Amino acid sequence: MDGSRPPADVPIDDRRRRQIIVGVLTAMLLAALDQTIVAPAMTTIGETLGHAEYLPWIVSAYLVTATAVTPLYGKLADVYGRHPVIIAAVSIFMAASVVCALAPNLPVLIVGRALQGLGGGGLMALAQTVIGDIVPPKQRGNYAAYISGMWAVSGVAGPIIGGAFAEHLHWSLIFWVNIPLGLVALFVMNAPLRDLPFRPKSHRLDVAGAGLVVAATSLAMLALSIGRTSGEWSSPAVLGLAAAAAVGAVLFAVRLWTFAEPLIPLGVLKDPVVAFGVATVFFGVLGHLGLSTLVPIYFETIAGFRPDVAALGLVGLAIGTVLGAITAARVLVRARRYKAPALAGLSLAIVMLAALAATLDLRSFWLAEALLCVYGFGIGTMFPTTTVSVQNAVGRHDLGAATALLAFMRSLGSAAGVAILGAAVLGAGLGPEGGQSARAVAIDPANFRIAFLIAIGTTAVALACLVAMPRRPLRDTLDPVSVES
Repeated sequence: MDGSRPPADVPIDDRRRRQIIVGVLTAMLLAALDQTIVAPAMTTIGETLGHAEYLPWIVSAYLVTATAVTPLYGKLADVYGRHPVIIAAVSIFMAASVVCALAPNLPVLIVGRALQGLGGGGLMALAQTVIGDIVPPKQRGNYAAYISGMWAVSGVAGPIIGGAFAEHLHWSLIFWVNIPLGLVALFVMNAPLRDLPFRPKSHRLDVAGAGLVVAATSLAMLALSIGRTSGEWSSPAVLGLAAAAAVGAVLFAVRLWTFAEPLIPLGVLKDPVVAFGVATVFFGVLGHLGLSTLVPIYFETIAGFRPDVAALGLVGLAIGTVLGAITAARVLVRARRYKAPALAGLSLAIVMLAALAATLDLRSFWLAEALLCVYGFGIGTMFPTTTVSVQNAVGRHDLGAATALLAFMRSLGSAAGVAILGAAVLGAGLGPEGGQSARAVAIDPANFRIAFLIAIGTTAVALACLVAMPRRPLRDTLDPVSVES
């Protein structure tokens, strides 16, 4: 390692801290925006490049690779330091964006999207890991609003910008926009990240374990994607991929128990705060992200709005999620019983989902928007609470692995939510992922009630996991705690 790197006990001054946070939040915005800006341009891309039957893979290719490599990024950051790994992730993401923008046909675009996922999969986890490096857990809640703000901006701006680019300019701009954003992130955070405290240790990178987790996750994501787009969940392809994914998961679990230094340290996995924290996030986002993709179609169906206007229905959900995160973050900083807002929030979210299911026949846009806003508020309280709790439970040398595990489960839950709730409402190959609008197909509005009921179940499981997650005092220093590996 570079001998000029500051030792782990040398603090970062406030100016450098602000620069780092601005840079990593910009990198986080890259990953968040890319998950929402593409869907509105799908129809235009299909008309331009052809092969419309493969359009869903523009979304799926990114999700498969991004989810699969997330745990690997966490371990690489713990072994080699945050600076080289996050710079590499941003650079890969930008290079792949150029491939996407210049794609002459759909197969090349799909390959470019898979390459984008290789970079984007690390951005979210690495950004939160870096913030965890420079901000003590008790103060980290102050930054949760910024993180939630990135998701809110992407959730609202992404569909609007993507639709405007595709309809009035050119679809390739949804990828070219990543270049200036990436350059800003690199420029702002490159020098300050070199000053980030890091104490190198002798590590063995678990290459076989990394291969197993990438293979198992990719196979599971492919099974979900093919089942979602074809509607044939019992087909040999879906069942075969699911079985192969299960075998890969078992082999990875064996590797965790037998390798001296596994990809995810056993001390991290055995910690009940980490275990229940990541389970809370998985089940919470399964309903939240699944419903987020369906909200515009929901408003097209119940109110007859045009797709571009219906997309504005996401505003209430996004605002509510940010307000919920801000509320929970402020309690994290001040209160001893910091889990209380998240417990109350998830309970409130369940009530709002039940109200949405019960009032579906009223077909009221403003009532649904209000209920979704309050639902978003409830779910939003979960994110800062689980993130800070998990990071507080591990030592600095395992911070990257623990944060990446949290991001991995969030991505996996998102993909599962989109597949399960999308299949319940839309059937095969329809909706944003397939480049079609609700007006192009016959959708029974009652199908949305099924989606709400599924979301109620997953949110209830998330609430149970949060109840079971131990509450430990939040440290007001950056000193690591002892976690055996």
